[in-house]
Amino acid sequence: MTGTSIDFGYASRALRTRWFSARFAIRQAAVAATCLAVAVAAAVVAITLGDYPLTLAQVLSALTGGGEDFHRMIVLEWRLPVAVAAVLFGGLLGIGGAIFQSLTRNPLGSPDVIGFDAGSYTAVVVAILVFGARGYWTLASAALIGGLATAFVVYLLAYRRGVQGFRLIIIGIGVSAMLGSINSYLITRADLDDAMTVGFWGAGSIGRVSWGSMGPSLLVGALIVAAAAALSPALRRLELGDDAATNLGTRPTPARLGLMVVGVATTALVTAAAGPIGFIALAAPQLARRLTRSPGVSLLASATMGAVVLCLAHLLSLLIAQVFRAIPVGLITVCLGGLYLIWLLIREARTSYGATR
Repeated sequence: MTGTSIDFGYASRALRTRWFSARFAIRQAAVAATCLAVAVAAAVVAITLGDYPLTLAQVLSALTGGGEDFHRMIVLEWRLPVAVAAVLFGGLLGIGGAIFQSLTRNPLGSPDVIGFDAGSYTAVVVAILVFGARGYWTLASAALIGGLATAFVVYLLAYRRGVQGFRLIIIGIGVSAMLGSINSYLITRADLDDAMTVGFWGAGSIGRVSWGSMGPSLLVGALIVAAAAALSPALRRLELGDDAATNLGTRPTPARLGLMVVGVATTALVTAAAGPIGFIALAAPQLARRLTRSPGVSLLASATMGAVVLCLAHLLSLLIAQVFRAIPVGLITVCLGGLYLIWLLIREARTSYGATR
């Protein structure tokens, strides 16, 4: 009877674990599907806005191959690349934020806060202002090298018998500030036209994206998403701790290094194509986590939430342009993300204060 009872209890616990896992998976899939639908809807509505407004019926007709030739040119050649960029770049930023928040085990551990975005931005500024580079692959390579170099420096400075998330974030903020001063110096020493080009690009705008730059971005983005999906099981195991990850067959150091490269690549690609777009990587994983009610981060839910945030920010920028003037989407995300960061800091401070009482 005792053996039977023990076996029955073990089976019951295993059944409950599987039930909860299935429940989380279903909820994450539902949240991801809903977010993707909202992102696509916002992107389609954004196509109707511009100097030459279109109706939703005209846009849908052009997307399905019908309508007038002029409308198809506006939709398919001019505005559709921007809509696709909003979905793709938002998804990549959400993935990058989820990876680093999981690795640092801190909601503030996103690439833009740690300083990896600043490293990519500085490398592109140097490539443009110092070497006169303009090609997509040159800027993309510079952004990736700059982001990885910054990640290496921050990781090296933060390493003290291991890396603590809070220490990594603080050092990353300091490195980001120093890189910002370098960017300002280079811009003040550049020609007026080059300085204006870099300054506008540095605000983060997807309005200049065309199929010429989206083709490579889609290719590289697909590779990054595939790599993130392949490393997703290792990420979940690392959340349990290095010892548990090792027992489950994951080598922590190579897995962590691979995840850092993928995380930096997400923001580097966006920076090279559209400039630095801040705070989506910070907010998207946390918003997705609250909707899924999951104890850990979900790359899929974070990616679709990032797409929602960027598509809505792009739509908001177009609506503002109808009554005022065009505002780069990066400025909108910074304003909204700044408010979110203030709220997050206040919440973390209250939580820490409550835990010490």
